Amino acid sequence: MNVLYIISVLLLAAPAKQVELSAKVVNVIDGNTLEVFTEEDETVKILLSDVDCPENGQMFFDEATSFTKKIALKKKVTVMMKGKDRWGNKLAVIIFKNGESLNHKLVEEGLGWAYKSEDSKLNGLENKARKNKIGLWSQEETEAPWIYRRKQTMLQAKGR
Repeated sequence: MNVLYIISVLLLAAPAKQVELSAKVVNVIDGNTLEVFTEEDETVKILLSDVDCPENGQMFFDEATSFTKKIALKKKVTVMMKGKDRWGNKLAVIIFKNGESLNHKLVEEGLGWAYKSEDSKLNGLENKARKNKIGLWSQEETEAPWIYRRKQTMLQAKGR
């Protein structure tokens, strides 16, 4: 029994192999949610890892969505899978042919937050956008999308 426990712990502690997919962006749902079509003929819905953009109903929602459409839609990209969130959504970093990251570009343009990110570059890009009052940081007050979503959930009628 102890051997099984040790093996289980070692397997869980082992780093997961990072999966990279070659794909084409076929749909942009919002600033940080898109669908890609892989070389394996599979459509995969992706949420950008470590980035959260304004929700529908928030200021800069349209700008973030339009920006993602403009630079990503119909483009061939590399999708670096980063796992799943607690709701089972697939998280990824999207890399363009020129090596730039969609995740970084959104934050750099002030169209998204570096959300719970350990990526120092991403955090630096957010700090620079805030300092220079770019995009959503040009507003006096901004409400983070995770707070906005929580408020919307609290406003919904509870079933019995």
